[in-house]
Amino acid sequence: MPTRTSEAEWKGNLREGQGMMKLGSGAFEGPYSFTSRFEDGAGTNPEELIAAAHAGCFSMALSAILSEAGFEPRSVRTTAKVSIEKAGEGFAIKKSELHTQAEVPDIDEATFMEKANAAKEGCPVSKALGGVEITLDAKLV
Repeated sequence: MPTRTSEAEWKGNLREGQGMMKLGSGAFEGPYSFTSRFEDGAGTNPEELIAAAHAGCFSMALSAILSEAGFEPRSVRTTAKVSIEKAGEGFAIKKSELHTQAEVPDIDEATFMEKANAAKEGCPVSKALGGVEITLDAKLV
């Protein structure tokens, strides 16, 4: 299995400094700053990238679990909301909220929810976020 690489550079102090994050694949390169992370400034931030990773991983995991159970999903669309909070003297990521809508023919609600919860627990990013509360709002469409 491949090892994935990304990089970041920060220049300056925390409040006035600026940084750049770059994915090893070259698919994304963008700036980040104090305001993009802790306020509503332009640019990205680590939490946004974690949210993208969690949404992507969960969608793939749910698709795989459904397919293995004999259901062929037409689509699985997931939004993840990851926030950073003040925690003592520093900051912590405490929660990732998964909101997914899936179009899966011939599946009942109970079976779908069972598979969605299995994906929430089993996706590799969920496992990597082991110290973070993960919630799931899953709907069939």
